[in-house]
Parts: sequence; C-alpha cells; structure tokens
Amino acid sequence: MSEYLDLFLTFARVGGLTFGGGYAMLPILEREICTNKNWAKPEELMDYYAIGQCTPGIIAVNLATFIGKQKKGILGGIIATIGVVFPSLVIITLIAALISNFSDLLWVKNAFAGIRICVCVLIFNSVIKLFKNSVKDVFTFIIFLAVALGSVFLDISPIIYIIVAGILGAVIKSLSVGSQIEKEEK
Repeated sequence: MSEYLDLFLTFARVGGLTFGGGYAMLPILEREICTNKNWAKPEELMDYYAIGQCTPGIIAVNLATFIGKQKKGILGGIIATIGVVFPSLVIITLIAALISNFSDLLWVKNAFAGIRICVCVLIFNSVIKLFKNSVKDVFTFIIFLAVALGSVFLDISPIIYIIVAGILGAVIKSLSVGSQIEKEEK
C-alpha cells in the first residue's frame, strides 16, 4: 500500500510543482523519477517521454500512467495518473473561483508575465537535455536538423515528423548494426 501512496505523492508533487505543461515538467520528472526514486534512467525517461508524445492526451498524464504501470501494474498506472492530475484539478478549481475578481489587477498580469518567462526557460532547458540525450551521431543530428527546419518552414502535422523520424531512426540503426555485424564477421 505504501508503494501506491509513494506513486501518488511523487506524481502529485510533480503535478503540483510544474507550470507550463509537459515540456516544462521534464526537469522535475527527471529529478523525481531518475534521481530521487531511481525508477528509471534518464535515457528510459526520454523513451517514455517520446512514447507519451506519440499517444493522444496530455504528456504528463501519459508519462505518469506509463511509469505507474511499469512500477505497479494497471492500478499503479491509475494511481500515478490521479496523482499527477489531482493538484492541477484543485489549483484550477480555486483559480477559476477567484480569477475573475483579480484578473484586471496589474500585479496579477505582471506575475503571469514572469511565470511565462520562467516556463520558456524551463522548456529551453528541457530541449537542451533532450538534444544531449538524443543527438548521438551524425545521423541523429541530420534527423534533428531536418525536423527542426521542416517544423520552421513547412506546415506539416507533428505526427508526420514523428513517424518519419521513427522510420529513419529504425532504418539507420538497422543499417548501422548490420554493417557492424559484417565487420565483426570479417
């Protein structure tokens, strides 16, 4: 029972301390899941994150569900999901009840402006960590560059980029493993 409570409290802490969505959540998830709890390695967390992006829904919920299921089965997935959503539900309910009374105050507007800047920095830090953990060689750099340029200059669904990058990654790694096996056989 205490492991389920630990799952709930860990993901409630992640959900309650993260502002800005899934990307801003990565540093906190890495600290909680990889460093504090040792439930996954950073590379595994990036894999979970990639899977969470490929599935419908909110990235944080997808990650919580996946990690919870990995730790304690279906019930663990449900409890972790409830944990990550619970703080947001409480906070949004309170804000919705009070925001209309305070939204026109200058200090509230300024506070939200500061929060947006902070979220930008957290997202930027997540991008740098993802880049360092994902771009390992020339081929992955080429995939990164192609997706980055394509997303800036083309109006294509992110799903297409994910599918094409996944296929390219699988083909490139297969070819690289195949050529390595040939070298070892000689």
